Amino acid sequence: MARKSLGPSEVPAWLVTFADLMSILVCFFVLIISFSIPDDETLQVVAGSMKDAFGLTQVRSPAGVFEREGNPERDFLRRTSADPNQQDSQFATEEQDRTSPQQGAEIQSNRVAPNTVEDDQRFALAAASIRQAWAENPDLAQAAPNLIVRQTEEGLDIVIADQQGRPMFPEGSKFPYEATRKAIAAIAPILARLPNAIRISGHVATGGAYASDRYGPWELSSDRANAVRQMLGEFGLPLSRISAVAGRADTDPFFPNDPYLAANQRVSILVMFDKPPVPAGLSP
Repeated sequence: MARKSLGPSEVPAWLVTFADLMSILVCFFVLIISFSIPDDETLQVVAGSMKDAFGLTQVRSPAGVFEREGNPERDFLRRTSADPNQQDSQFATEEQDRTSPQQGAEIQSNRVAPNTVEDDQRFALAAASIRQAWAENPDLAQAAPNLIVRQTEEGLDIVIADQQGRPMFPEGSKFPYEATRKAIAAIAPILARLPNAIRISGHVATGGAYASDRYGPWELSSDRANAVRQMLGEFGLPLSRISAVAGRADTDPFFPNDPYLAANQRVSILVMFDKPPVPAGLSP
């Protein structure tokens, strides 16, 4: 039997399959080359495609009481260091001398001084340790609302304040209640491990009654601050770390809108950001 010849428009079936296979192989090698030299845009496209195809499951791990980075009160790390290349620039408002090396916008340009992450972490850990020390003491359970730890622009502020019906000092006395003494005893070893200087200030509420005209709010607030200083030294804090002890009377209320509130009567122990000029423990 004679073999039928193929027409000009007819091709074998196997050739179509072979052509498809070659196209798939070419696409495969193109993908290999693309993934071998990844860039940010390509990775984002691939990640988006995978997300659309398979979905995305969000997993959140909340921060614990003790964090190695960041403040324990937040579940994220606060930015504590400025960009070393960043500069704050403002246009000069006064005409400068021609001999000045900087003119225009550069005349008031100052490099941002970055904060040290180490100091911020040290303060965050100290705040968490103080709260834990107070929480583990059953004798301080009722006095918990009177004990406040907060971070301010000046440093770590530890406040022992009165509450309505729950004072931390007897009326008109410079000697605290036993619960106040235990609260101070719990924080003294923690403060002793910090190199920062400490400032203690006493405050009283407006409208207090005093037995003598010669002993008023200034004397009482000063004596209470000094009593706290003595107790901190008794429980392990080197007194050389204390840079100032002051009585502020009722001039700096905790609640300025109502200076008569009991919470304005307090003692503040401020661990300052600035380190002492002489390292702690250094002896001549």
